[in-house]
Amino acid sequence: MNNRYRALCSFFLLSGVSQVAAQTPSDNAQQRVEARLQDAPFYQNVLKASALLPENMQQRSISCTLAQSEKNNPEYKSSRQSRLNEPGWEQRISADWDYFGETEPDTKVLVIDHRQQGDEMAYRYLANGHSQDTLYEPWSTSKVMAITGAISKARSQGVGARSLAGGYVPVADLITSIHTYQPFGKANGNSNAIATYMVNAAGRDYITGLFQGNWLKLSNSTVGLRGGYYVEIFNPGAPFWLDTESEKQAAMPILTANTADPGYRSYRCETCGLTGNKPMTTLAQAEWLKRLAVHERDKMTRHPNLTGEDVQTLFYGDGHSDSEHPHGGMIMGISRLIPHALSRALGGNVSSAKNVLDQHNEGNWRIFQKIGWGPSETRGKSEMAMLAHLCLPGVMGGREFTLAAHTGVEGDAEVRVNDAAKKMQRLLDLTMKTLLTMSQDK
Repeated sequence: MNNRYRALCSFFLLSGVSQVAAQTPSDNAQQRVEARLQDAPFYQNVLKASALLPENMQQRSISCTLAQSEKNNPEYKSSRQSRLNEPGWEQRISADWDYFGETEPDTKVLVIDHRQQGDEMAYRYLANGHSQDTLYEPWSTSKVMAITGAISKARSQGVGARSLAGGYVPVADLITSIHTYQPFGKANGNSNAIATYMVNAAGRDYITGLFQGNWLKLSNSTVGLRGGYYVEIFNPGAPFWLDTESEKQAAMPILTANTADPGYRSYRCETCGLTGNKPMTTLAQAEWLKRLAVHERDKMTRHPNLTGEDVQTLFYGDGHSDSEHPHGGMIMGISRLIPHALSRALGGNVSSAKNVLDQHNEGNWRIFQKIGWGPSETRGKSEMAMLAHLCLPGVMGGREFTLAAHTGVEGDAEVRVNDAAKKMQRLLDLTMKTLLTMSQDK
């Protein structure tokens, strides 16, 4: 296999090169990585492992129980104080861009730490090495943006996330399958094909506009989503989403090729750098997910179209059709990197992670997450990305934060993905230890 062909194939699972065909649907980076790492314990037991779930899942709430504080801590600012709904907010927020001190090279992490001050949510932004605005390949973590964009496009037509794609497949099934990489309900488990369908249905100009002036209002104009995930595109059977209660339909096109979207750009387009056609930053990704998580609590930064029900479907998969699983959505996202890091920070170990989290939080902790990884010959590296929102109501009076992280190691061989994942684990271990051993009111 020549280097050019290998490079193009290597992006199929979790990257942005979606228009170069592999020999067969199975000839992609996912299965080559899987073949190389099938006997690697860390890859199988941590990175690819199913989600650990809290003991108490009766209350499907996104809100986190935080200690009420009438005293304003100057380390935190509310959306009102930072004017998060206006351009230039990055210069007005409370931030420490070197909070996590010395970390390994080629690591980026950003945490948006939440606090309840009076009747307002307040935030502080914490990063390592001033990496918050450094562009990177987000891999599959950007599928959260694809899902959000598709739901938003349907909601603008009066149809929300608790609907049927093509009049048949619950959107909640599709969301969950994207996060688990497994068949779920009526979704077939092809995460890349499903996410590509979502991007095409929403439109890349629309999704990119949400990063820019239509919602986040980022100062970094290069952030956006212009690519896809695979040449194969999920087809729900009909180009609409159906609300079975109102019987309304939202037009959601099924494209035969990603290039049919005028907003599509090839991976190495004229304006695309080495990070490709989905360039993002930790600040952009974390801010996107944070605003969804506080949708009901922070009106100033709400998504312009989404409802609380839509966000609930993304986080918990409400409305899914899988009889074997009571829950779906982001809480089912694979990998145990974060719970393992939390357990260590709280005095436990890997094997006791669930018990430690349950005991500290009376079973009410939450981790909503999406991971992505892959080898990139373009950059000569293997990389991993993480996007998550966490709720720890029993730790330090209640902690809630949103996290985006990215790691890379030299070498684009499939086996190096495991090393990028181990590097991510070390980064998360340091992040959680630093964050959970320092008082909010220091």
